[in-house]
Amino acid sequence: MPEYLLLVDDIKHWKTDYPRFPVAAVRDYLTGSDWAKKRNLHVINLCRNLNYHSLGYYASLLAEARGHRMLPSVKTLHDLTRKTLYGPIIDDLDDVVTKALAKQAQHQNVDIARFEIVLHFGKCDSEALRPLARRLYEAFPTPLLRVEFSRNGRWRISKLKTGSLTTLSSLQEGYFFKVLENKLQQRWREPDQAIPARYNLAILHDPQEALPPSDAKALHYFIKAAADLGIETEFITGKDIGHIAEYDALFIRETTALNNHTYRFARKAANEGLVVIDDPSSILRCVNKIYLSELLTANKIQIPPSVILGKGELERAEKKLGYPMVLKIPDGSFSRGMFKVKDRSELEKAAAELFEHSELILAQAYTYTEFDWRIGILNGEAIYACRYYMSRGHWQIINHNKNGKSVEGRADTLAIDQVPVAVLETALKAARLIGDGLYGVDLKETAQGVVVIEVNDNPSIEHGVEDRVLGKQLYQRIMAEFLRRLDAKHHPSKTKKTLKPSIEV
Repeated sequence: MPEYLLLVDDIKHWKTDYPRFPVAAVRDYLTGSDWAKKRNLHVINLCRNLNYHSLGYYASLLAEARGHRMLPSVKTLHDLTRKTLYGPIIDDLDDVVTKALAKQAQHQNVDIARFEIVLHFGKCDSEALRPLARRLYEAFPTPLLRVEFSRNGRWRISKLKTGSLTTLSSLQEGYFFKVLENKLQQRWREPDQAIPARYNLAILHDPQEALPPSDAKALHYFIKAAADLGIETEFITGKDIGHIAEYDALFIRETTALNNHTYRFARKAANEGLVVIDDPSSILRCVNKIYLSELLTANKIQIPPSVILGKGELERAEKKLGYPMVLKIPDGSFSRGMFKVKDRSELEKAAAELFEHSELILAQAYTYTEFDWRIGILNGEAIYACRYYMSRGHWQIINHNKNGKSVEGRADTLAIDQVPVAVLETALKAARLIGDGLYGVDLKETAQGVVVIEVNDNPSIEHGVEDRVLGKQLYQRIMAEFLRRLDAKHHPSKTKKTLKPSIEV
């Protein structure tokens, strides 16, 4: 039997008259090494604040890295942050809502236009609403879900949000703990996936982005490679999310983040059944450096000495790492959101700035190397290898000057068989922890061995850099992977024995 744990903001919030369940404060779960070592742990996150960058959010994020089962998952938390993410799912439930509330109205004498219910692990005490509650829990598995209904001609779900144990009435508390006790005896299931229908590809990009993952020439070669395989392509931008269902696949060539439209595109496309690169799970796993640090460490992949810091914990970093060290905001990209500090004064100043944006930050020992390796990996195979050199007179590959300009160090590209075996094996092992998508694994060769700096879900593929060895064949390999996945979805019986399209490299 798995071990269960309930997370709360503070043990003081667990009232003395509550049932005796194993409970821990979220900060203890995040920083306690004993919890991190457990492997068969089911965690129920009852924190009041589950917003992005809160401690409750980080608990759901790091649970996955540790191999723990968590309710709600970080994917569910993101799905519930915006109606643009959960809207398409609740729109599909309109008929279920109408039928359920028609039954409910038979037992009500008051004519109302708006009301709210709380679902407890997908359960409620209204018999009429139980089929709807079950459907909502399948889509958004979470301990407490507040569902708001409104009527404008017909009843619809107007809003979804996570609930809090502290806002429940005494009657609701009793019902919650009754359902919880039953829940701890059950297995947790994952929701089913949708199935796509057509063959065309949307490429999401931002023509105004200063440092896009692919330049104009690279995008042109992607289009040409797709056309050679019979895939029709079209560029889309952030305003086109309403048209996602018109396509068969989505290729994101814009810098990804959880709090902008790129993740919403990936999530909506996945919900519609499209083949997606970057898929939403890969985005979730890659963009947060704290999650990656925990994931790699848990799987015995070497990273620079690291400390996850909360406010008021700077001394821990000093004692373990010394100076100089690097501070990172969890979701920085392209060398942004990082500070190299050489003493306590710089540490306090940089940490204060980063803590304005996140409850936790990552501190790592500064590890100088002349260059960083970047191994491009697609579906578990290395497809390109680059060495990115530090920007002249700077400690990073990209130097973001105060005047707003960015200066990049030089780069060279090598054939895969020229990459040191330890570098290649470590990169492949790290990528397997994320998924089977397109990744760029950044590594350093040090006296202590090969260390992983990060795994990028949206790696740079630019003309004249990453394609210097393979040329147009690099773009063909990526488009061939889209074709393979599309064929596997549309014609599974024909593609069952074919793992990959054959392309000469």
